[in-house]
Amino acid sequence: MNYSEHNIAITVQASAMKPDYFRMKLLKVVLCVLFVVLCARLAQIQIVDASQYRELADKQYQSRIVLPAVRGTLFDCNGNILASNSMSISFAADPKLAADEVRSIASTFARVFGKPQEYYLQKLNSDSRFVWLERQVQSDYLSKVKPETFTGIVVRYEPKRLYPNESVAGQLIGSTNVDYEGDAGIEWEFNQELRGTEGYVVFQRDGKGHARPAVDYPRVEPVNGHDIHLTIDLGVQSIAEEELRKGVEANKADAGIVVILQPMTCEVLAIAQYPSVNSNAFSRSELKDQRLRAVTDVFEPGSVFKLVTASAALEADLVRPDQKFYAEQGLYRVPIGGGKFRKIEDVHPYGWLTFREAIEFSSNIVMAKISDILGAERLYKMARDYGFGMPTSIELPGEVRGTLKKPVDWYSTTLNSTAFGYEVGVTPLQLATAYAAVANGGSIMRPHILKKEVDASGQVVRESKSEVIRRVVSSSTVQKLNEFFVGVVEHGTGKPAKIQGVRIAGKTGTSRKYVEGGYEPKSYTASFIGFFPADNPQILCLVMMDNPRGANYTGGMTSAPVFHAIAERVLNTTQLLMPVESSTAVHADNNQQTTPSTDDANQPGAPAKTTDKKLMIAASDTLVPDVRGFSARRAVSLLTMKQFEPVVNGSGIVVRQQPPAGMHSHSRMKIILTCQPKSAVNGDRN
Repeated sequence: MNYSEHNIAITVQASAMKPDYFRMKLLKVVLCVLFVVLCARLAQIQIVDASQYRELADKQYQSRIVLPAVRGTLFDCNGNILASNSMSISFAADPKLAADEVRSIASTFARVFGKPQEYYLQKLNSDSRFVWLERQVQSDYLSKVKPETFTGIVVRYEPKRLYPNESVAGQLIGSTNVDYEGDAGIEWEFNQELRGTEGYVVFQRDGKGHARPAVDYPRVEPVNGHDIHLTIDLGVQSIAEEELRKGVEANKADAGIVVILQPMTCEVLAIAQYPSVNSNAFSRSELKDQRLRAVTDVFEPGSVFKLVTASAALEADLVRPDQKFYAEQGLYRVPIGGGKFRKIEDVHPYGWLTFREAIEFSSNIVMAKISDILGAERLYKMARDYGFGMPTSIELPGEVRGTLKKPVDWYSTTLNSTAFGYEVGVTPLQLATAYAAVANGGSIMRPHILKKEVDASGQVVRESKSEVIRRVVSSSTVQKLNEFFVGVVEHGTGKPAKIQGVRIAGKTGTSRKYVEGGYEPKSYTASFIGFFPADNPQILCLVMMDNPRGANYTGGMTSAPVFHAIAERVLNTTQLLMPVESSTAVHADNNQQTTPSTDDANQPGAPAKTTDKKLMIAASDTLVPDVRGFSARRAVSLLTMKQFEPVVNGSGIVVRQQPPAGMHSHSRMKIILTCQPKSAVNGDRN
């Protein structure tokens, strides 16, 4: 081989070695990159995402079992249970563990619970490791299902809410859902306080799959929920619901509402609604019946709103109680501009009526004429001061503010219409609160339903106190209004509410219902609101009928009789007319608490002046004597001597008295005596 050929061979050999060299170098680079990627991935797993993978690893051999908190109990003002707890059974499954028995499990559950087999098959074919099959069923289903015969079935014991009174106060109490959370009524409003805080315990699986408590993890005990005590009186609530149901059925009404307050404190004693709902089956009731209409629904009030007109006229001293107005014989044509007129009508034709008589016989025409004297600003301000057009801020969900237009937005008809309760929207609770201001001496108060909250150890966490918002009308105006409203019941439109021996102050109202842009013919809202005893008010009750269809549709003929029935039963079966102490006892002007004047304290219905600023029923040191078992003559003699005013029902022996013996009294207090013939009395003093 010559030199040239040798060079060529070397060149060829070098050329052949060059690709191998680059391939080796490339391989090294690739290996280095892969090593870096691997290191980065290891760093990510072991450092960046370490907690995530540790958690996944823990899940394979650890499980966290929730220890549910016991939901707090609901009580009425006397300690009666409104909502408590019981235990129920829930069935769940692990679809992966149950994969070989899906058909058998679905068939068994379908047979036991009466649902389609496909319902359970869809759940069992899930990719999840946990699915609920049935929630919160009775424990006797354990023997029917026999979960121990299947693989992958989980049985859990869960707390379940129990409502022992069923439909009593159903909308008010509300309910809880399957997750033990409040979803309506008081249960929703106080859910945070009632629910408590759940605890947990961690279990670890050993090599054989047995679960044991993990020693490295502390057991966290649950914190039970707080008990909620309401101002509701279960006895009064039951009476209100029963009599409301009778009234709605008798008057063929669509629905009905009752609100009962203690006017001196504005504690809510009852909120009844018909149709009622059973809290144990709340979700199965119709949606329209689930809402608490006393705070969620707005009505045009009709003549019960004449309270505002009368208050404004008296407070401004523009109209005297004996001042006369011509009632136009029941038909009043009012010019509204452009050559047009609107008609204002009374149910009955009247000629000349005094201001007092116009309230007693509920003349729309006279109220319209008085509103012309008042003007828009005075009427609007009084309505606003009474709390209309704003929420009461009671501890209930869903409360609306109602509708009260500012004078700048009024039409030519609004002034006259508002005077007798049209072109304004109110809730039943707003109405009750407004009338409570008259009953308690002139102050608007915040209604409340919470009495106290108590923690699991029995300590009182908070306690509601009565709150005066502002002074609305003077004591002299209160006295005149009280006389007007007593006249309504004694000889006016509210006579069906009258109870022999009890002075009741009240007002009727009837308004046509505004439906889809117009007033619907023969469709009405009928109301009556009253308080008693009129000289020392302790109970205030509003009754409202939604669309009564009987022969009579007015508030006086439909709602007043229901009021009568409720009031009579409350007087005869409860102790609510005992002296009442509350946490505030002052009138307020401009939201500032002030001590009432001597004149205020001496006025009927005015709160007593107290040094500890408590709103108390005026009372002397005299106690009502016990005259049960006495003859009617002897009882009357004794009570008269002690400056009481006895009112006797029946004859013979006294078997019942109201107010009861031992309560504090005031001068000339009426004592109602129920008597029976001696032959009918067995000698017991009941």
